[in-house]
Amino acid sequence: MSPVDPLPFWPDAVVFDMDGLMLDSERAITDCMTRAAAEAGHALPQSLWLGLVGTGEAACREILRQRLGAAAADAMLAYADTLYDVVVDAGMPHRPGIVALLDWLEQRDVPRAVATSTARPLALRKLRRTGLLDRFHAICTSSDVARPKPAPDVYLLAAARLDVDPARCLVLEDSPAGVRAALAAGMIPVQVPDLVEPDDGVRALGHRIVASLADAQRLLEASAKG
Repeated sequence: MSPVDPLPFWPDAVVFDMDGLMLDSERAITDCMTRAAAEAGHALPQSLWLGLVGTGEAACREILRQRLGAAAADAMLAYADTLYDVVVDAGMPHRPGIVALLDWLEQRDVPRAVATSTARPLALRKLRRTGLLDRFHAICTSSDVARPKPAPDVYLLAAARLDVDPARCLVLEDSPAGVRAALAAGMIPVQVPDLVEPDDGVRALGHRIVASLADAQRLLEASAKG
């Protein structure tokens, strides 16, 4: 589907992923895990870290346990979390265009939610530190659902909390796992890739892929005019 094809309708709500979509945090997360692994003497390829983008904490932990063993993986992740806490407390940068897009949606009274694979305490901390927490009507996290992305649970929860039909929700996502979750929820995803470029398998899903949040806003603007 072309990025410039109009949306089939004006959405009743817009649901946002967090890491890599609103916050420039995927690089920080990956850097902290890479550093923790290197300092522990684990030689892990960059492709492994990129494959973890968009997955929940439990899934990441399981993949690393299979690769390193439970004790080594848990120790490495504990150190990575310590490194990452410093980054979070400093307040990480916004992704370009997020504030302008939120302003635009707020001016039009469009309901907004966050649907993230991050655990609730950390998600709230990130959003608060970056000044975005109060921009949303609902915050839905991996702590609130049974299954993480690519299962649809967190997106279905967001629609329920906004009291909106999932089929009338637009989702903004950066990761393949998030796109699959949105599609499984029956929503319309627009992907704004960050660290992971969509491969042929992701592109075959048939959703819109745009280069930036500014492009996503232009897509919404065109739908509003229509």
